[in-house]
Amino acid sequence: MSTRETPFAPGTPCWVDLLSGDVERATAFYGDLFGWKADEPNPDPQFGGYVNLRSEGHVVAGLMPKTAEMAALPDVWSTYISTADIDASVAAITAAGGLVLAGPMPVADLGSMAIAQDPAGASFGVWQPGTHIGFTKYNEPGSVTWDELHSKDLAASTAFYAAVFGWHLTPMSDTDEFRYTTGEIGDDTVAGMMDSSSFLPAEVPSHWAVYFSVTDADEAAARVTELGGAVVRAPEDTPFGRLADVTDPTGAMFKLHSAKLAHPAPAGT
Repeated sequence: MSTRETPFAPGTPCWVDLLSGDVERATAFYGDLFGWKADEPNPDPQFGGYVNLRSEGHVVAGLMPKTAEMAALPDVWSTYISTADIDASVAAITAAGGLVLAGPMPVADLGSMAIAQDPAGASFGVWQPGTHIGFTKYNEPGSVTWDELHSKDLAASTAFYAAVFGWHLTPMSDTDEFRYTTGEIGDDTVAGMMDSSSFLPAEVPSHWAVYFSVTDADEAAARVTELGGAVVRAPEDTPFGRLADVTDPTGAMFKLHSAKLAHPAPAGT
């Protein structure tokens, strides 16, 4: 099992959480889909009813209830990137042409956070760990396996994340049909960035997408609809596994990933 008890390297996506307008419904949906168990909400008012979600006892994600001021915002999954110095990261975000939307702010002894927007308009979080290092289970069924930026200005996005988080950039494909770059920290590939300008509707901004690992993407996608969610893109085989785009019952989008393919490659290929 891929678990950890030490902080992620700075520049690595380390946490995801869901902003939800219906916490009870979301908790039931993800509990049924992934087997997650929800902690009791923290009673301290500064946490706003925040809930940690667990898989086999390991924290894998968070759930943030909307306040009245947030009512008009869509339900959405957010990605947080680890930093060793939140103040330096916030300064780098501004210097690189991003926008700091909130913070930096301490979160008790758990760590410090900020919410920002990159030059292409994608929002993300920055997390300096204290006692909360981020998810402690990953790359396993029922946990995050990949974070991917869908950008309407890939050149601006790649330059921004390289400047702010020190990512080494590796173009995987650079054609009009598929333009994709990965970001590396040391020997680890930590995130992907896709040119999505040709297919994202005008009303859909650049955004970070979260992939959750499942044993069988087809079974999980079918279960999504049974639980009141929707399948936006049916499961399909790719060079990286079998993928599907889905939403939960209140419209928050996420992706399913399984290593199992519908048509496995022949032996020896």
